[in-house]
Amino acid sequence: MRETPRSQGTASDAGAERPQRRFGRAFAHTTGASGSGTPHGSDGRPPQTPRGVRHTGPDGRPGTTPPVPGRPAFFRSGLFALCALLFGLVTWQAAAGGPLRAADERLGLALAGQGPRPLTEVLADLGGMPVALPVLALAIGYALRRGRRAQALAVAVTMAAVPALVMPLKLWIARPGPLTDATGYYPSGHTATAMVAYGGAALLLTPYAGRNRTVPVAVLLTLATGTGLMLRGYHWPLDVLGSVLLCGMLLILLGRVLTRTHPTLTGSRGPVPDGLSRSTRRNSSGTPTG
Repeated sequence: MRETPRSQGTASDAGAERPQRRFGRAFAHTTGASGSGTPHGSDGRPPQTPRGVRHTGPDGRPGTTPPVPGRPAFFRSGLFALCALLFGLVTWQAAAGGPLRAADERLGLALAGQGPRPLTEVLADLGGMPVALPVLALAIGYALRRGRRAQALAVAVTMAAVPALVMPLKLWIARPGPLTDATGYYPSGHTATAMVAYGGAALLLTPYAGRNRTVPVAVLLTLATGTGLMLRGYHWPLDVLGSVLLCGMLLILLGRVLTRTHPTLTGSRGPVPDGLSRSTRRNSSGTPTG
């Protein structure tokens, strides 16, 4: 018995018919397994991480940000040791004199009086307590409103430690100012106030605004303060540098304290969405609790 041969289609025959819609796995994922409109898999099971509790990325877009390891402890320790070493060197030169102090005084006299006076005066005033402390107070109040009492207390204590460290050094070094015979200019109190106030505010607001936004603003305000102080002739460059090194050590210690008290909120994963519950934010694995 001979089988009937199948008809061989040609290219013209294939093009004459419109392609038929094939129902398979490609369409099963578009509206759910049973066409219910849910974004579940083809088997109807929900995803491991519900969309409502997924962390947003650093740019605010939906998605799950992979865990980013924090800076190693030895990096912070090394940076702290470097600041301490340089601070000791600068303080020794400012107190006993030497080639570094002589170069510093030549540079300071060359910078004094440069730039438009209204602008340099405004920059120098950024380190005054009437300007810097209200900014820090707003950040502390916001942190308290979000329930971060321990972090707010740590920042307030660090700010209170600034005059306790700066004033004894001023009395001990007794360095005259660039344009006056009065003493007590090392280290710069305005620079120290600006660096701790703006830096502390940045550390408190980083979980909500992101490190890439808060830290550059704090650095810029601190540099603007030191620049204004040197251009106005209020401080020598070593006065400003000494304060930066001293307060750098304070902020490194403060960052470690904030990380230990609440590592999730002080990490570098970007802003924390307001829609997440407190129990969900405390769970470092990314899955909801409770």
